[in-house]
Amino acid sequence: MIEKRVTDIAVLFKICSVKKQTKKNKPILKEDALKKLGERIKELRIKNGYTNYEYFAYEHNISRAQYGRYERGEDIRFGTLIKIINAFGLTIDEFFSEGFE
Repeated sequence: MIEKRVTDIAVLFKICSVKKQTKKNKPILKEDALKKLGERIKELRIKNGYTNYEYFAYEHNISRAQYGRYERGEDIRFGTLIKIINAFGLTIDEFFSEGFE
């Protein structure tokens, strides 16, 4: 289990380092990255049949108010991101496979 988490974290860092290299090699702005993260979280919630973010948050033991902030692109802790990814039944690699071009 610990090895799986270490592997997932390594994959996340690999994805982030590859994704941040653009044609013009522009730096990634925190606000832009958080906005994309929020859009991806919202997209997955809706895709999984949750029309209301509060119900999803409640069902997965995440603060409803805080979850709403995540979908709006506000700052998120890594541990919380992993909890949300797990709630969608995805791996880190699968989560970051779309929406971060």
